[in-house]
Amino acid sequence: MSRFAEVIVLALDAQDVMEPLTRDDETRTWRGRFEPIQSQWVGSFGIGWATEFERMRSRTGLLRHLESLAWPRPESVQVLIHDQDDDCFGLWMIHDGRLVEIPLPRTERFHLPAPQNDDYPPDPGYLLRTDQGRSLPEQTPSGLRDPRPTW
Repeated sequence: MSRFAEVIVLALDAQDVMEPLTRDDETRTWRGRFEPIQSQWVGSFGIGWATEFERMRSRTGLLRHLESLAWPRPESVQVLIHDQDDDCFGLWMIHDGRLVEIPLPRTERFHLPAPQNDDYPPDPGYLLRTDQGRSLPEQTPSGLRDPRPTW
C-alpha cells in the first residue's frame, strides 16, 4: 500500500550508531537508508538523519530496530515521524528502553479499525491537530484497533 512518510532521527554523539543505517541492508525488516542532515555551517549540526518511505510495508520494524541500537546518549534520541495523513510530525523518545510516542499538546492520534486479516500492513492511524476548529473523526475503541506494531 502506498503511503508516504518522512522520518527524522535526532541524537547526540550518534554518528557511529547511525552510520550503518546510511546504507541499504536487505537483512533489515525495514527498507531504505538515512541521509545525514547537514547544516549550512559545516561541523556545527550533525546530529540528525532523515529518510522517506513510500510504502507502509517498507517501514515495518523501524522503531524496534532503532530502539535496539547502542545509543551513547539514549536520553537524547528523538524520532520524528510525519505520515502523509498527519497534520504534523509525531515524536517518539526512548523511555525504559522502548521508543514510545510522546503525546503532543493539541494533537490526537486517530486509529482505524483493524483489518480482517494480516494481508494488509498495520496502519499507524493519523495524527491530527485538535485546535483547528474542525470536526474530528470518531476514535476507534482500543479493542478494535490493530495490535501489531505499525513502525
